[in-house]
Amino acid sequence: MIKHLEKEKDFDTLTEKGILLVDFYTEWCGPCKMLGSILEEIDYMDILKVDADKFNDLAMKFGIMSVPTLLFYKDGIVMQKEIGYRTPEEIREIYKKLSEDN
Repeated sequence: MIKHLEKEKDFDTLTEKGILLVDFYTEWCGPCKMLGSILEEIDYMDILKVDADKFNDLAMKFGIMSVPTLLFYKDGIVMQKEIGYRTPEEIREIYKKLSEDN
């Protein structure tokens, strides 16, 4: 399921439990749009989309220098950071690895 961050103060609550993919994107970014189409097809994990232009302070907090940037969370902790476009297979492999880790 895809959610769009509406309020910065909600970020910590939305990322605190389970496996979650946070997609830092911008509306003007071509690779972000390509990745967005892929993310719409993912039904095996929750996705939080964060507009890096709208939430610039949050992007700076996580050192987001280019978009798209994907942060893979597990129970409130960033487990992996991927910069740039990723294929569905790459995303599934990261999810699988996070699911298997205890």
